[in-house]
Amino acid sequence: MLALFLIFLREGIEASMIVAILLAYLDSGGHRKYFKDIFLGVSAALVLAFGLGAAAYIFVGNYDGSKFQTIFETSTYFLAVFLLTYMTFWMANHARSLSGELKKKTDEALGSSERFGLAGLAFQAVGREGLETVVFSLAIVFATKDRSGEIFGAVLGLAVSMVIAAAIYKFGKRINTKVLFGVVGWLLLLFASGLLSDAIENLQQLGWFPFFRETLWNTSGYLLESSAFGDVIHSFFGYAQQPTLGQVSGQVIFLVITFGVIARRSQIKGRSIPTELRDNEKNLEAVN
Repeated sequence: MLALFLIFLREGIEASMIVAILLAYLDSGGHRKYFKDIFLGVSAALVLAFGLGAAAYIFVGNYDGSKFQTIFETSTYFLAVFLLTYMTFWMANHARSLSGELKKKTDEALGSSERFGLAGLAFQAVGREGLETVVFSLAIVFATKDRSGEIFGAVLGLAVSMVIAAAIYKFGKRINTKVLFGVVGWLLLLFASGLLSDAIENLQQLGWFPFFRETLWNTSGYLLESSAFGDVIHSFFGYAQQPTLGQVSGQVIFLVITFGVIARRSQIKGRSIPTELRDNEKNLEAVN
């Protein structure tokens, strides 16, 4: 539940901010009549994402327990790890310029005189977040044995993201979105490392990675992976009661590299704090 909560919280905030920026810019230019095009694009993106996610889940469910399911799950894990890592670093680099980029694309859509130009822009922007969310959700569902609380976590995360997005739109400068995305980004990278551990475990079971298969420890006597709490920390942190050397090594290497890159970038950016504060203030003013 916690993993899906964070996923929907983060993706919901980003998608909502994109829509808020588009609507605020159109409103400031006296183009409220185009609001319906934005909502059309958002609706189409959500329908597509939900449809693809449901179809993929049902399709894979027909192969429950088969080798095909394991291969599909492993591919989903690796794709989710890549997307989680990419979007965390992308947002860190583009958060300050996001508003300007969207405004430029909006001007281009308005200038093209195409009926669905703005709808296409909203569809592309929100659709990307939706498809990412589908991949992450499938990865979490596949990695979780008890799925009863996953829907609740997703709904709760989406609801909280809507509240935060509304607060950002209304109060702008009083909310530090950079810190919010930073904290959630660190947690999602930790979650990505757990998915990487699951992917390595599957590869070893398939015989595609027959290395470092030595079991490092056995904590089944203290915390079963199939227990309620064990399932929660497995789906979020990649907990395994009998992890192999490959699983632990892959997870540690991933965390050292990604956290090291973030720490290094933080040190470099710390030398130009005044400039970043001015840029962040302008970006938040854009969604007011």
